[in-house]
Order: sequence, then structure tokens, then C-alpha cells
Amino acid sequence: VQLQASGGGLVQAGGSLRLSCAASGRTWSRYAMGWFRQAPGKEREFAAAINWNGGSTYYADSVKDRFTIPRDNAKNTVYLQMNSLKDEDTAVYYCAARRQPLMPPRIYEVDYWPWGQGTQVTVSS
Repeated sequence: VQLQASGGGLVQAGGSLRLSCAASGRTWSRYAMGWFRQAPGKEREFAAAINWNGGSTYYADSVKDRFTIPRDNAKNTVYLQMNSLKDEDTAVYYCAARRQPLMPPRIYEVDYWPWGQGTQVTVSS
């Protein structure tokens, strides 16, 4: 499985942005997917995850009720819909895959492989 993240950019605070992560590989639809982010000077942190069929989702407290992580297995794509963006959402966003089940919720980098390249999101106030 190979992952390609896109959709980052500059957005005003309070605005919305949708990131995409396109996957290649015949077995991708059986993978759980996650989004992580890394702000300047900070460690990479978990943002959201979804299981292979979209039946379960998990969110960091910092993005809960603002971000959603839908997936379209027919298009081999997982999204990160980001609404009500704040300055503190500025970061490089990475998508990652996990072949094993998500339960219990997996929020650490070591729980995911492979990874896509990052896409920069900058929120201006």
C-alpha cells in the first residue's frame, strides 16, 4: 500500500479544508486509516482514525466535533474534513494505514505503517 496526501493550504481561522489521502494497493480497503499532524516545534500527534469499513471512528479531543474522517473504499481514498479551523490546527498533516484492527483505539505512530508524505495546513487569524 502506498499513500498520497493532498489538499493542504492556507485558510482563515473559522474556515474549512478537506484533506485527501489516496491509496494504491488491492488490499487497501481492509486497512484502518489514521491522520496525524505535526505542528512546528512539536511532536507528531494523533488526530483521527477510521476502521476498514468506516464503522468506527476515533478523534483526538483537540479536533473532536470539528473534524471528521470519512473514507470511500470505492475510490481508495480517506479524507479529513476540517471545520472551524483554529490557529493551533496549523501543522503538517500525515495519513497512515494500519492492517490490524483499530480496537482498542490506536493513537501512536508506531501503530501505523505505511505513511504518506505530509501536506501543510496553515490557519491564519
